[in-house]
Parts: sequence; C-alpha cells; structure tokens
Amino acid sequence: MLDEEELLRRVARGDRTAFDELYRRTSPWLLARLRRRCADDDVVADVLQDTYVAVWRAAGTFLGGAVNGSAVGWLWTVAAHRLIDALRRRARQARPTVAAAEPTAAPAEEVALADSMSHELEQALVALPEEQRLVLRTMVLDGLSVRETAVLLGVPEGTVKTRARRARLALREALS
Repeated sequence: MLDEEELLRRVARGDRTAFDELYRRTSPWLLARLRRRCADDDVVADVLQDTYVAVWRAAGTFLGGAVNGSAVGWLWTVAAHRLIDALRRRARQARPTVAAAEPTAAPAEEVALADSMSHELEQALVALPEEQRLVLRTMVLDGLSVRETAVLLGVPEGTVKTRARRARLALREALS
C-alpha cells in the first residue's frame, strides 16, 4: 500500500487513481478537522473542494521531508489557507455598508483615544520582527492553535510558542 507522500508524487504526475486514493484516505480526517474550526457546513464543503482542486493542481510543489513536512501536514496547510480565505471572504460580505449602518455619535475624547490606541498598537506590531508578527497573525487573527500554526508556518511547535511569547512581551512593553 502506498503512503500519502507517494500518492502525492503520483498525483503530481497526473495519476487520477492516486488522487482518488489520496482523497479516499484523507478527506474524512480533513472534513472533521475543518468542521472543528467552522460550523458552517457550506463553507466547509467549499473549502474541502477547493483544497482538493488545489492539491490536484499543486501536488508538484510538495517536496516532502524537511522541506514541506509530511504529506498530511502539507494537505492541512493547503486546507487551512483555503479556510482562512473563505472566512475572510465571508466576513467581508457580512459587513454592513456605510449607508446601511446607523450613525452613532461617540464623544470626541473616545474617538481620539481609540485613534491613539490604534496607532500605538499598529506601531508596536510593525516594530515586531516579521516571524513574530506572522505567528501572532496566524494564532490571533486566524484563530489557529499552536500545532496548526506550526504546521502552517513549517516550524516546530516550541518555536511558535517562543515567538508568540516574545511578541506578547514586546507588545506589552511597547504599550505600557
């Protein structure tokens, strides 16, 4: 029986049977994992389909081993990117238009304070090293776990934890 890495190599060469076998083996696991992160079955179904279309098209980019990690890790990375994109699209579509929003009057002091805090936070984030910003964005904005972030970024879990801690400490210091 072929392992997932060999199936991916065969998919890269256009082997439809290998693709079918890869799908049969990995789609139940991937579906369950996506459902844990998104309750909308329509979004999950679309992401699952998009993931396997991307796998069919990009299987040749999987290099395996130390470069991409395991085949299922690579597959999850593809799916996680697709899920993040789908959730961002959904969030953009759900935002009310300016004309539809009811105007609310906030006191000028609150507006100035919010602008000041936003600017301070933005400056503190920009000052972080790129790898720390990327970890924060993945964990906080995308809502991925340490393990998922590690798979997505291709670094060990301990490295993700260290970068997240350093980023939090740097932000705390910059904002205090």
